Amino acid sequence: MHEKCGVVGISTEERSVSRSIYEALYALQHRGQEAAGIVTHDGFQQHEHVDVGLVGDVFDQSHIDNLQGAAGLGHVRYPTDGELGRSCAQPFSISFKGGTLSVSHNGNLVNTDKRREWLANAGHTFTTSSDTEVITHELARQLLDKQPVAGMRATMENLHGSYALTVMYDERVMGVRDPRGNRPLCLGKVDNGYVLVSESAAIDTLGGELIRDVRPGELIIIAEDGSSYSSHQLVETGQPAHCFFEYVYFARPDSTLEGRLVYDVRRALGRKLWEETGIETDVVVPVPDSGRAFASGYAEVAEGVEFAEGLMKNRYVGRTFILPTQGERERAVRTKLNPIKSTIVGKTVTIVDDSIVRGTTSKQLITLLRDAGAKEIHLRIGSPPIRAPCYMGIDMATREELIAAERTVEEVEADIGADSLAYLSPEAIAETLEFEFESLCTGCVTGRYPYDISGEKTDRPVKQPVIEQE
Repeated sequence: MHEKCGVVGISTEERSVSRSIYEALYALQHRGQEAAGIVTHDGFQQHEHVDVGLVGDVFDQSHIDNLQGAAGLGHVRYPTDGELGRSCAQPFSISFKGGTLSVSHNGNLVNTDKRREWLANAGHTFTTSSDTEVITHELARQLLDKQPVAGMRATMENLHGSYALTVMYDERVMGVRDPRGNRPLCLGKVDNGYVLVSESAAIDTLGGELIRDVRPGELIIIAEDGSSYSSHQLVETGQPAHCFFEYVYFARPDSTLEGRLVYDVRRALGRKLWEETGIETDVVVPVPDSGRAFASGYAEVAEGVEFAEGLMKNRYVGRTFILPTQGERERAVRTKLNPIKSTIVGKTVTIVDDSIVRGTTSKQLITLLRDAGAKEIHLRIGSPPIRAPCYMGIDMATREELIAAERTVEEVEADIGADSLAYLSPEAIAETLEFEFESLCTGCVTGRYPYDISGEKTDRPVKQPVIEQE
């Protein structure tokens, strides 16, 4: 289950933005660790540096100094669509008759192949398999004879799927969310300018102030001098489809999404997990770091149950699901986590995590705890069973790889070796988030998707776009 990407767009009055974009990308590093990039515009020309690697490895001081300009975009990437390598690193930039255009994309289109074929027949040349390149060419085509608002609206009519974009058209920075609002994007005020970014934690890093989330189907255009912004509701939103996994796992705990602090949501989900599935044990242990807030909430309402760290994390080891083979993933779990024996020897243990995908980590953790002397091990999960793939920007896994896809809870329990296993219900997530269930994208747990995907069930109709302007 790879993470999604992170996007940044900043425009300021008379100052370089490259350092601010660099710092914002550091704050979003959890959203993508395969590649990073920054593109800036100095009013005359565009400057760019993109490469494979972590933010701290891709950029040095010379890069920051050379990325001149008061407007720019940034991106951290995981390859949810397109091949690995520098050619698919973002922001993706082109020069065309109308000027220069750069795009940073978080999400995944579901009509990429069809739209690429149409554009290729119209004379556009593609160098990668990335859906971001398709978006960039589509937008360039529309901007040839339209102003930015009309050009973006026309582009959105031809894009189907999830996307949160930051765009730089010459030195003008823009941001837009798809009509369902599946991917997060927020607007903030920073010193002498404005920022569009995937998560509010990056605005905090810059010492800025969160203004609000960008609305589904909304275009934000920051003035070229960074002094103001304008809002344009391009399409009718219909029923939202916010990704519930942002709250469960992907977003930083200190980020605010749709007015909700993620850490508080996870603690509340932990309390719900006790209400629905609680079992009395000697100790509640979080899986670091993803299960910590859930376990804290769970233990808070489980009277008389100790909350304690039972697993020590080696923070210099990457996430185990990144590794390409099952054998490597299994070995990496033991390298990454080590039991704290004084917490678990001779005790009944409830271990709390956010999710189970392949089951590799859960199985290894239970084996670790048993070998360390745990008397009983009960696993509680702060999300429903993941039964279907995600087409919206998470490289989750195929149905064949998902441990819960074709198994009952009891079968998964036996497979991973737990004394008991229980998940949080989808309804509890909607209730905790104070969203209608239909306002969440739950395709990975229900098999019903908010977009029309070939071979899959769709849970809502798509409404026709309309244009309005504030």
